[in-house]
Amino acid sequence: MLDIYTLGEDVLRKECSEIKVFDSALKMLADAMLETLEEADGVGLAGPQVGVSERIFVIHIPDNPPIVFVNPEIIQTSIETSPYEEGCLSIPGVYCNVIRPSAVTIQAQDVTGKPFTLEATGLLARAIQHENDHLHGKLYIDLLSEKDREKAVREYERRNRRHGGRRRK
Repeated sequence: MLDIYTLGEDVLRKECSEIKVFDSALKMLADAMLETLEEADGVGLAGPQVGVSERIFVIHIPDNPPIVFVNPEIIQTSIETSPYEEGCLSIPGVYCNVIRPSAVTIQAQDVTGKPFTLEATGLLARAIQHENDHLHGKLYIDLLSEKDREKAVREYERRNRRHGGRRRK
């Protein structure tokens, strides 16, 4: 289990660096991230959320196999958009409607360095965009209006007043 960093931690606002070494340490990180994701009952988890400023995220949508994305790049998004209530393990207890493209195409590598391309729609497309934003220091609340963002931050602070900057689930 890894610690999950929460709103206010500097690591969540940093641009992540490319992963160049594909070794057992990377595989162990990916496995630990998937375990942490499962324990936290989430859909996705990005490197910065566990204190790692590297370009990696994992996604596990129920009834689908987990996917590890290393050095991902979204290469295409649909013109069509859709709203959906999003939450984030780094902003626990706060959910907001976010409008994102309905479909994406992403290129990435797996933990062995093998490249792959994936076209996604629905929850997978949304999760990919959400986790990829983390790699650029963006949180889903950054996509909200200033008023809604301030409201979300106040709600987070109200709900998590007694907790420190990271949590274990």
